[in-house]
Amino acid sequence: MWPELPQVYLQDSFRSRFIRMSLPAPPRLVDLAGQSLLKDQALAIAALEVLPMELFPPLFTAAFAGRCSETLKAMVQAWPFACLPLGALMKEQQPHQEIFQAALDGLDVLLAQEPRPRRWKLQVLDLRKNAHQDFWAVWSGTRASIYSLLEPEVAQPVKKRRKVDSCRPGPKQTLAPVEVLIDLCLEEGTPDESLAYLIRKVKQGKGLLHLCCKKLKIFAMPMQNIKKILKMVQLDSIQDLEVNCTWKLSTLGKFAPHLGQMGNLRRLLLSHIHMSAHSTPTKEEQCVSQFTSQFLRLHYLEELYLDSISFLKDRLDQVLSCLKTPLETLSITNCLLSESDLTHLSQHLNVSQLKDLGLSGVNLTCMSAGPLQVLIERASATLQDLDLDECGIMDSQFSAILPALSHCSQLMTFSFCGNPISIAVLEDLLHHTVGLSKLSHVLYPAPLESYEDVRGTLHLGRLAHLHARLKQMLQELGRPSMVWFSANPCPHCGDRTFYDPEPILCPCYMPV
Repeated sequence: MWPELPQVYLQDSFRSRFIRMSLPAPPRLVDLAGQSLLKDQALAIAALEVLPMELFPPLFTAAFAGRCSETLKAMVQAWPFACLPLGALMKEQQPHQEIFQAALDGLDVLLAQEPRPRRWKLQVLDLRKNAHQDFWAVWSGTRASIYSLLEPEVAQPVKKRRKVDSCRPGPKQTLAPVEVLIDLCLEEGTPDESLAYLIRKVKQGKGLLHLCCKKLKIFAMPMQNIKKILKMVQLDSIQDLEVNCTWKLSTLGKFAPHLGQMGNLRRLLLSHIHMSAHSTPTKEEQCVSQFTSQFLRLHYLEELYLDSISFLKDRLDQVLSCLKTPLETLSITNCLLSESDLTHLSQHLNVSQLKDLGLSGVNLTCMSAGPLQVLIERASATLQDLDLDECGIMDSQFSAILPALSHCSQLMTFSFCGNPISIAVLEDLLHHTVGLSKLSHVLYPAPLESYEDVRGTLHLGRLAHLHARLKQMLQELGRPSMVWFSANPCPHCGDRTFYDPEPILCPCYMPV
């Protein structure tokens, strides 16, 4: 037996450990040295000439936090790595405008130097706030983790410059541009001072500063303002474009030439394009052709989202025929389509490798099930997510597509809320899909039998009984882990009732 320790000793021991845990960690020597160096601006700037590269990030972070504008400006010019991930630091510390401008001014001075300094390594100024998240944090770790972030040729201690013979000039350096990476969101409202300053620097850079943007979002903004900004952007750098504007078709036609220059575009989302009541059919056709012809230049497009596009009816084939490569994602939502549109879609080469197909809000009630069945069958080898919400699909149509659904071996999620389906068809669906090993989530509508009246009032007791019946069938068929949800819009407030696995009711069904 161990001897019993006195109660006072145990209390003192616990108290001392608690105090040690609650005290903040002491500052590192490198941080203290950096703070001391920054107190003398002239000394700090002069020290950059011989400062080891591993000390740059902590000193830069301290200068950034302390708003040491001139030192920061000099550090940008002397930055010893190929990339300066300024955006990640801006996300953490929310800098003042003067600090952001100081960084750009330092880049401006650097670009003006000819010949360029031998120590110059900077190729990219990354202003994206969600990129290189771990760059600044890793400097508190080991040297091995530090060097893992660097290019092999860069990850070497900086040596003192050697004298060169000034009488023997070397070959003239080619002035390669420096890239500034940014995610742009163009919308009306308070002017973005940082963006305005950046655009001004790009204009003054005379081609030595390239503004590159991987993600571009456009909201409500006058077209002339959009054009002015896009004129400064390397459009072939854009990979993800979202246009969330209420544009007329003629406005889309004016934007189309810019879209055609985005040759590396991977993802395109276009929403709320409407036709003017005063536009002639000839003018409409001209604008549609101007837009769809740009797809011929988008050789890498993988994801296409079209929401509330008024000109698609009887023209979907015109859009698809201009696509150069098979799509991985096709989402056509809240659009009017004809049966011929759906037929063309099912026969098109670009749908054979779809992973994600969405037709939510496309009314299919009066169409035959054949085109949809062919479409699902053709994508069955690759399809992972299928969304047929609010399509008005009836029992007979749904029964027709069940064999095709049973062949979707990669299917993981299937949603078909808002369709008038009976419990018999739901049970049939369960039997057809229970063999799909990857299918884990099914979002289904309340069966017709669970409604009290034609106004859409749910009988919660019936719905609970039907839901329990489906769960029991899954258990008996050996798929208890397959999650089936029920989601139904309330006729009063529009909120939905979910079962996950118990009912989550909208306020209209809550007891007073």
